[in-house]
Amino acid sequence: MAFNDMEQDLEFILPIISGKVSTAINRIISRNLRMEGLDITPEQWTVLAFLWNEDGVTQQKLCDATYKDKSSMTRLIDNLTKLDLVYRQGSVKDRRLNYIYLTSKGLSIKEKATEAIRDTMNTALFGIDENKAENIRQFMKLIFNNIKDSLEEK
Repeated sequence: MAFNDMEQDLEFILPIISGKVSTAINRIISRNLRMEGLDITPEQWTVLAFLWNEDGVTQQKLCDATYKDKSSMTRLIDNLTKLDLVYRQGSVKDRRLNYIYLTSKGLSIKEKATEAIRDTMNTALFGIDENKAENIRQFMKLIFNNIKDSLEEK
């Protein structure tokens, strides 16, 4: 698909570039997390969600998985540590590496956080049948992979 009609294209491109959809979803996620009694941000949730699937990974792996730079990830982990949701453990083989693990409290909030995200996605996809929702997932995955591949080439 090529974009030729700039006026029509701007209606499609500008909300993506400005992050309107992402910002709106993050606002709903924040609200839903608070409604579940959780004092975490959407960014913190992305780290926790990764750890719920694969606990005990390096900070660099979390950076790669979430597309965060090292300093942003350090701040995220610092804040999650203050909330007693994760902890760092240095590698015995390589002192430059820190592994990040969930605490029991970090494990215990998974269900509430998952419910908040489920509610968010139900709101975002309201009125969209399952086939169209699956198409959206596939389109977003394809767009993301195209961009990711393009960034890795350079």
